[in-house]
Amino acid sequence: MSRHSEYQAAADRLTEEIKEKGLRPKLLLHACCAPCSSYVLEALSGNFELTVFYFNPNISPEEEYRKRAAELKRLTGCMDEAEGIRLIVGEYSVELFAEAVKGLENEPEGGSRCEACFRLRLGETARVAAENGFDYFTTTLTISPHKNAPLLNEIGYGLAREYGVQWFPSDFKKKGGFKRSIELSEKYGLYRQDYCGCIYSKLERERQQTAGSTAAERQ
Repeated sequence: MSRHSEYQAAADRLTEEIKEKGLRPKLLLHACCAPCSSYVLEALSGNFELTVFYFNPNISPEEEYRKRAAELKRLTGCMDEAEGIRLIVGEYSVELFAEAVKGLENEPEGGSRCEACFRLRLGETARVAAENGFDYFTTTLTISPHKNAPLLNEIGYGLAREYGVQWFPSDFKKKGGFKRSIELSEKYGLYRQDYCGCIYSKLERERQQTAGSTAAERQ
């Protein structure tokens, strides 16, 4: 079994245990955006009392941060599975992100800068979960094919030990999760951004677009 499958299998086992015991634990869900949240809300809402936590100080510019927050609010307001779900919009502070990735600015996408960013966002989620009596915390980030699910789960388990709140393991892209998120995004007409969020991913995306345009012009 791959590490990706291992985490989703652990999530399935845990969910079955919760259902068998007739429990409905409180789970704080870190959400990066509405499209990624759509399937995760659908998958978890039947077994957990969910609160969505939008904390992403990495997103640049602030206008983009507000736009994604508004779209997430719209989704939780119109999606049947999101009825009764609370949304917490975290403080926007580019300074927090800048400090977290200081010295890693030139690292490639998907490398140590992204790991520092994951730790920042999941660390705050764990802190809020612990301080507010949540049973579990987790993130929508594992639904993306571009995100390192094993790393996210390892960070999550480490923070669980540090803060004394349980991590809910996941690889939400499995079992058709990513495909379903695209279907739900189309159903609800969700805004789908074309870069991860931070200024570095935005610049990388612009470089790719410029390179693609240049190559097309040469043909």
